[in-house]
Amino acid sequence: MCGLGGMLGRPDTSVIRRMNTLLSHRGPDGNDVWSDDSVALGHTRLAIVDLVGSAQPLFGPTGEVLIVNGEIYNHRTIRSQSPHYPWNTRGDSESILSLLHSAKSNSNDTLTARQHAHWLSQLNGMYAIALWDAEAKQLILARDPMGIKPLVRTQVDGSLLFASETKALRAHESYIPALDELALVARLAWEYPLDGTTLLKDVVQVRPGTVEVWCLDNEGHPHLNDSAVIERQRVEPSAAWNPDTQSEALLESFVAGVSERLMSDVPVGIVLSGGLDSSLVAAVAHEAAERAQQPVPACWTVAESEDNPDWMAAEEVASSFDLEHHQHILEQDSFETKLPDLAWHGEDLDVTVLFFQPLFEKMSEHVKVGLCGQGADELHAGYPRYRDLKQHSDLIDARLASMSHPFARQIENKALPIGEHWYVSDHTGTSHTDSLDEFLQFELDHGQLSNFQLRLVDRHSMAHSLEVRVPFLSSSHRQASHRLPMDWRLPSNGDEKAALRSAAALTSLPRNIVHRPKLPAGRATSPSLIDSLLNDFKPQSEAIIARYPLLAGALNTQPEIALGLGLFEAMHLLGDGRRKPNGSTYDLINEVIG
Repeated sequence: MCGLGGMLGRPDTSVIRRMNTLLSHRGPDGNDVWSDDSVALGHTRLAIVDLVGSAQPLFGPTGEVLIVNGEIYNHRTIRSQSPHYPWNTRGDSESILSLLHSAKSNSNDTLTARQHAHWLSQLNGMYAIALWDAEAKQLILARDPMGIKPLVRTQVDGSLLFASETKALRAHESYIPALDELALVARLAWEYPLDGTTLLKDVVQVRPGTVEVWCLDNEGHPHLNDSAVIERQRVEPSAAWNPDTQSEALLESFVAGVSERLMSDVPVGIVLSGGLDSSLVAAVAHEAAERAQQPVPACWTVAESEDNPDWMAAEEVASSFDLEHHQHILEQDSFETKLPDLAWHGEDLDVTVLFFQPLFEKMSEHVKVGLCGQGADELHAGYPRYRDLKQHSDLIDARLASMSHPFARQIENKALPIGEHWYVSDHTGTSHTDSLDEFLQFELDHGQLSNFQLRLVDRHSMAHSLEVRVPFLSSSHRQASHRLPMDWRLPSNGDEKAALRSAAALTSLPRNIVHRPKLPAGRATSPSLIDSLLNDFKPQSEAIIARYPLLAGALNTQPEIALGLGLFEAMHLLGDGRRKPNGSTYDLINEVIG
């Protein structure tokens, strides 16, 4: 797990060194810069596998240079299938170079994007990849099929800049960030960034499950030469599902994913909230660890008090499975003091997930890798909004109607410009909610998971040099989940995530945990602290709303987003961007509102 950055065209190693500095939290165990006349690459390393021997960049036998952020869980299988490759490390990242080498050996021509997608599809893991092929004069950018690991890019002064986080782009003196108001309007309506947008103008994400091939033209300017799909998710429900015969297979698909994600040369822990999803990770921890021949991971929980329902549920789960359990009560001022960190690392408008910062900070004192329950709600229809799609679509369209911004009219008119920012022209609420399977597909394709849930986990864990893995998104479990009928994800009368609960009932989880209803993570963990924070900063939120009169209709009903918008400005739009701004939350907001 690491941070990466680079520059194609007019490479400048001083820019890359500044990128490494801005990404140092992602990789405190080492950093390096490499360049030639065409490209410069930078890498900061969090050492997880082959702790000494896998410093990056890695170099292939025919001029390839690789930097990667992530983990390749099937690297041992790839290694065993490539005995003639000249291996230099015991790490997982070099398996990427071996697959490329094999693909090039079987082709007489320069590889196309489709050919790159073919060999990349053999990777089982989470990854963001930047690979310079000096022979072919190609820069290959790729992102794992679920978008677990981030990769953003922009163009400045004839150079392509790319990095793990948008803040690293500020390393280039000519890059001046500006708010993308069209992306912001969509974000306010949908509650998460859509498609390839980042809230910053001309900064886009490499699409999950996509490989891009970049080249330099005759004048040395970068251009996207080709792209191809590595893998897209497909919600393809079967006609029927029998819990008596198929629950065991669904559970097995999950245990296999947890076992894969225990691959590590450093200690691993579990993020245990007390909800069904994280509790299921804990429930299978002993079996998964035995399979992986790894130690059984300990668990970490934070909450605002010992009588918090999440706290008590987590205690019950950890005790049931005799798991080491670390617990931390949030201090009364922890949210206010951590809010600047949340805004700096989160790179969005979130403030109600403040517990992530102290949680991951506490975990990082003991382990370098965590397992979490993210992704289960998207695969198994766990969110309350899935029960009434019309109500949800009406809410989205009402938010658009409440804004007098012309970009809200553009979205209502279904006139988004299709391209790297927007994957479709229509992002009205009513256009994607005709059925549950259509809406689940929409959220997988357009950002609920990759741009929101997974971004939160990545940015806030890596803020403390902690790698968090997502076993619900293993290839085995997501394939099994995609085939579940809708009435086994969300029965008309009964618990949501019905099939998953049926699988969980095969474990020794307490029955009340198996049937515990879905609760919103931030508010469930710390409801009074969040309410107190929003009340304390109500005047500042109102002042920020006054600065955006064309957006006030939506911001008035989302004061937490208004507060987040003010902090986003303070952290990511003001100043030179080469360091985290100092000051209290009050100071930072007051700098914005004057």
